[in-house]
Order: sequence, then structure tokens, then C-alpha cells
Amino acid sequence: MQTHPNKKLDLLTIGRSSVDLYGAQIGGRLEDMRSFAKYIGGSPANMAIGTARLGLKSGLITRVGDEHMGRFILEQLEREGVDIRGIVTDPERLSALVLLGIRDEEQFPLIFYRENCADMALCEDDIDPDLIAETRCVVATGTHLSNPGTMGAVYKALYLARENGAKTALDIDYRPNLWGLSGHGDGENRYIESGDVTAKLQSSLHLFDLIVGTEEEFHIAGGTTNTIDALKKVRSKTGATLVCKRGPMGAAAFINNIPDTLDKGISGPGFPIEIFNVLGAGDGFMSGLLKGWLDGNNWPTALKFANACGAFAVSRHGCAPAYPSLIELEYFLEHGSPEKALRKDKVLEQLHWSTNRRIEWPALKIFAFDHRSQLEEIADAAGADHARIGMFKMLCLEAAISVSKEQAEFGILCDERYGHNILHAAAETGLWIGRPAELPGSRPLQMEQALGADCGGLGEWPQDHVVKVLCFYHPDDDAKLKASQEKLVARLFAASRRNNLDFLLEVIPSKAGDCDDNTTAQVIQRFYEIGIYPDWWKLEPMKNSKAWATTCAAIEENDPHCRGIVILGLDAPEDHLAASFKAASRHDLVKGFAVGRTVFSNVAKRWFANELDDEAAIKKMAKNFSALCELWDEARRSKGNSA
Repeated sequence: MQTHPNKKLDLLTIGRSSVDLYGAQIGGRLEDMRSFAKYIGGSPANMAIGTARLGLKSGLITRVGDEHMGRFILEQLEREGVDIRGIVTDPERLSALVLLGIRDEEQFPLIFYRENCADMALCEDDIDPDLIAETRCVVATGTHLSNPGTMGAVYKALYLARENGAKTALDIDYRPNLWGLSGHGDGENRYIESGDVTAKLQSSLHLFDLIVGTEEEFHIAGGTTNTIDALKKVRSKTGATLVCKRGPMGAAAFINNIPDTLDKGISGPGFPIEIFNVLGAGDGFMSGLLKGWLDGNNWPTALKFANACGAFAVSRHGCAPAYPSLIELEYFLEHGSPEKALRKDKVLEQLHWSTNRRIEWPALKIFAFDHRSQLEEIADAAGADHARIGMFKMLCLEAAISVSKEQAEFGILCDERYGHNILHAAAETGLWIGRPAELPGSRPLQMEQALGADCGGLGEWPQDHVVKVLCFYHPDDDAKLKASQEKLVARLFAASRRNNLDFLLEVIPSKAGDCDDNTTAQVIQRFYEIGIYPDWWKLEPMKNSKAWATTCAAIEENDPHCRGIVILGLDAPEDHLAASFKAASRHDLVKGFAVGRTVFSNVAKRWFANELDDEAAIKKMAKNFSALCELWDEARRSKGNSA
């Protein structure tokens, strides 16, 4: 990738941003959809995300509403690494909304809710010259040329870009419905002839270095339904490179004069795959094309990137969520796929999931108070009502918050059985939040009843909650026990992915048999062999450096994109944990710890016995948690010093 030290951004896209509500049922009418998935949408927003995933520094210029959906758009863009300085929050208008579905490979019913929407209020005053000066390229789309106000904003951005030596690109993105040429129920229509639209587009063509569209989009830009004649008409207005998308046949690029057939254009290799969803394919294609173009690759290479990104888009549900990461794209270009439906390729889907994560946690210090049976025993010993367990867990949350001081490396593990109010209260604290799925102490493994036999209860979990399951599993377990536990963990893992939830697998072989330096690594290897790829591992506090080295190697060999390991406590004394922290901290894969009883056990006994009030309990647990945090930090510092 080329470097440009004077330009902080590779590209800025400008125009539409919306929330897409995608029908989850495939093959039916939009009228019959029962449920919808919520994604970010709008071609410029999609392209900003698509190029960011491919390693470009992208930004977006648009408007969003000052409401929940506007905040969703902003937060999703930030999580994807998109620069949002060019986005204006509009206090008077709502963010745009689209309802859409997948009927078949050609039909995609959709309804645009864009009456006086925020992004169509974009104006010249919203264009920051300093921001434009930071970018190498400005990318516009056709919809924002349909209105005098938004057109003024686009033109200002384009003129500033050209004055600063930046490139400019146009995705024609013709939607007759958005030009006022058809009714609300005609959202999927891609072509209606219009002399006014043709004239408007042609008046702007000279401003671009790259113009991209389907054959129908070049028809509207050229004013004729003969594709070659349309391209020649566009060529008479601009010296831009023209890229004509041809669906399953890939695309053709034209640098100079237009030949008498599309087949004589520059092409890149195509990828014959099953067409599942054509919506958003053009934005995926454009993302790959921009990656190749802005990195200085030749046109066959840029078109190869574009065709591959388009292939991913048509094979998956949603628009921006379907687009590949650079790692995923490179793997696909090198290895291909045995599947015509790329969403069914397990290797690619694992890469897609693990290389497009929303939030990174380079370090993690977790106060684990998801204990249920242990706190029931403590309450029973004190003659206390179990209803008080939830009250105590709220004190645990307050202790965690007091230690975290809003730093982004702290978390909690809390159950729903006694802690549903705590989970609600933790929602906007910035804490990493994990929730147990297993029935406490079960072996063979059993799930909490609230999850349901098919783990369908995960559908109610917030997206940032992590599914945690503890499995007492040993390599020497009998075959029947192994099969039972593996089947249940696999079912929970699949349900977690289905609901876009991170998955943490906690294994404790020492509670099921004798262990040596290789035991935990053997357990880890087995779960990878049966197709389970945890985002997190929660492992015993091993004091032996060899055991940690073997364990980390097993994870790194199978899943180099694993988020990491956290060390569990097992009610171990502080000096035992200190020794384990020291041994584990030598390995970058170990991100921190998730410890509970070492922090709260003695405090809980005194609190339930009414020997401590709430404030004292919070202070003592905060002190214990802080001490563990310092132990971990010191272990990390010692690692740095020894290095």
C-alpha cells in the first residue's frame, strides 16, 4: 500500500447514510417478513466501511439524525475505523431508513423512508475545507446530485479536492425512486428513462477521474439504452476512466476511446459463485476497486479486487456486514473456495468473523461474580434470603466501576439468574460484559434453563454481551461424556455466532483428572478439531511457564486471530495468582484475568452475616480487585523489563 505522509485520509465518501432493516426470511415477500436484522446502509456509508476493512483510511461526509438511529450509524462507523469528523448531527430531521428483503437472486423488494431525511439536508456549510485537504480522494454518489442543496455540497467537496490535488470518483448509483421518478413501492426499480436526470449527471461528469456504474446506470448517464453509445456519450463529457459493471461477467474498464464491444475493455478475473443477495454488491465492488486504484495497482488487479469483494457481497446477508477484511480477501484470492456459496465456507466465515471484530480489548481485567451456587451456600450459612444475592452483586458492580475509572480494560462476569438488574445497570459503563450459559457445576454440561433447548434465549442478549460457558473437560474422559459435552458446547457456539455474540470457553481439566504441562493444550486442540473457535479462552492459573507456552502455541496454531486468554481464579490465594500471572504475562496472548472469589468471598460471608454494610463491602472488594490489577500490571512490567 502506498503511503502519503501529507494526507491523513485515503478517501472521503459523501452522500447517503441510513439504517437498513433487512428481512431475515429469504424467498418471501416483504409483506411476509417476520423479523429484521439492523445494519448500517447507504452507498457512501457502505463504501466507507468496505474500504476501511481493506486497510484504507476512510471517512464519510453526511448528516444523521439526533436520535437513536443516528447514534447507531455513528457508533458503527467508529467501530469499523471510519473517520466521522465530516458527519453533522441534524437536530431537526430523522436518519434515513430502508426496509428491504431478499425474494430471489433478481428480486429485492425495498422501501426507502427518506422524506426530509437528515442526509438530504447536507449543504455547502457542512463541507470542511481542512478535512478535504487531508484526503487523497473524494467519492460521490448519484443520489446527492438530485437536489440543489446536496448537489452544492458535493460540488464544493469536489472542487476543493481538485484544488488540493486529490482524485475524484463517482458511483452513478442510480435509483429512480430517489430522483422522484417512481412511487414508494418501486424502490427496487433500477432504471427509468429521464432527460432531466441525464442532463444533471452529464453536467457533473467532467469533475471526476473515475466513473463507475452498471450498464443501466451508464444508460441514464449517456441518455441512451445502447451501452456502447452511452459510454461514448459519457466519454465525450469526461476523460475519466470508466468502469462498467456487468454482473456475473465482471466488469470492463475503459481508459481512452470506447471500443465497439464491452469485451474489448480491460477486465479482471471473475469469481463464479451462487448469487444470494444482489443488494450492496455494487458498494462492495466499489470498495475493492478503490482499494486497487488508490494503492496504485494496475486496472486488471483493481478489477480483481472489485470482483472478489462483489462476490463476497452477493453471497451474504446484508450490505456492509458482508464485505471482507483485507486478510479475508487475500486468503480468498490465494486459495479460492470449494463452496459456490461463500457464506457456507467455514474457513472464510471464521476469517470474516475474527478479522472484522468491532471492538478490540488489548488488555482485560475482569471481576467475575457470576457465581450462583457458591453465593447460595454463603447466604444459606448466614441464614440469609437468596433475594439478597442480587443486592450483593450490585455492590460487586459498584466495586468494579470504582476501580475501572472508565478505563477500557475492565470487565465483569455476571449471571442473569441473580444479576439481571446488574446487567442492565452495566449497559453503558464501558465495561466488557460476560454472562454464563451453563448450569453451575454441571458435569456432564447442562445449560441454564432460560437459554432454551436450542439456545434460542441468546436472541434476547445485547450485542456486546459475551457468551461464557464453563466445561469441566479432561482428555481422559470416557467417550460418552466427551460426546455429550462437545455436542452442547458446539450448539452454544453455533448459537453465539448466529446471534453475533462473542464466545468465551472456560475449561478446567484439573477438576476432572490429573494434569501435566500438556493437558490444557490437549483440551484446546480437541475443541478446535470439532470446529469450535472461541473468541476468548478462560484458563486455570498455571504456574509452570512450559504449560503456558504449550497452551498458547495450541491456540496460535489453530486461530491466530483469537482475542486472547484470561486467567481464572479458582479461589486461589493471592500469592498463587501472582506466580501464575508472572508465568502467563510472558505471553502476549494472555490479556489478563477473570477472578471472583479471591475478590469477594470473605467480604460476602461478612456482608450476608450483617457484619459489613454496603459501603464497607464495596470498599473492601474494590481494594481486593485493585490489588489483583496491580499484580497483573507488575507482571506485565516485569516482562517488559526482562525483555
